Amino acid sequence: METVWARPGIDARSITETLAEEAPCRLSSVQATLERLLRKNFLARSKKGHAYFYTALQTRGDVLGALLKDVIKLLHDGQTNTILSSFVNVAERLDDSALDDLEAMIRRKRLEQERADD
Repeated sequence: METVWARPGIDARSITETLAEEAPCRLSSVQATLERLLRKNFLARSKKGHAYFYTALQTRGDVLGALLKDVIKLLHDGQTNTILSSFVNVAERLDDSALDDLEAMIRRKRLEQERADD
């Protein structure tokens, strides 16, 4: 997905070549993975000539959010404080800029909730 996000409209051969720089793999493996991602609605594809070109249907943030949601569901013990405490422990390692971003996100979320309640 990282390669598709970085280069929308990329074909399987180019993905294979890009991945070969770090972890060599076979074209057939990349094609199989792309097919699975397509079936799961992570990708869209268009055909040009004999090749398919892939574009992400979900942003990196959306995918990361869904993954984190699944992890939280798996590990959640029913106590909100458990999750919040873990999150704060991770957040304490963030720099000031990231913490400012986090505070801004929390403010936006609260405003959204207040508007939805009205």
